[in-house]
Amino acid sequence: MSNLNQELIDAVLALVDSIPSGRVATYGQIARLIGRPKNARLVGKILSQSELYGGKHPCHRVVNAAGRLAPGWEDQKHLLWAEGVDFKANGCVDLKVYLWNRLSFFLCERGNFCF
Repeated sequence: MSNLNQELIDAVLALVDSIPSGRVATYGQIARLIGRPKNARLVGKILSQSELYGGKHPCHRVVNAAGRLAPGWEDQKHLLWAEGVDFKANGCVDLKVYLWNRLSFFLCERGNFCF
């Protein structure tokens, strides 16, 4: 992944680090927030190799647009459960309940209204 711009990697990881416990974001949501709306797969690639960039990043809080978990990563479900995230009968996260709304959390953190 050496051909990726370090600023792009840093932007993705900074956003992922800001997802609160008990909430999830989608790959596409992260891509839009960094100004790369068509690069959801690139976000996934960066997160799949996040250990290369140091630090512990809560990558388990990122799911696909349907709320599905990353294939082959059994710990993701347990980590989300431990944070209070429940799953629908089909195994997906209920995005209507747990999707991170960056604006609402930004306002809440600054003592404005929380919803």
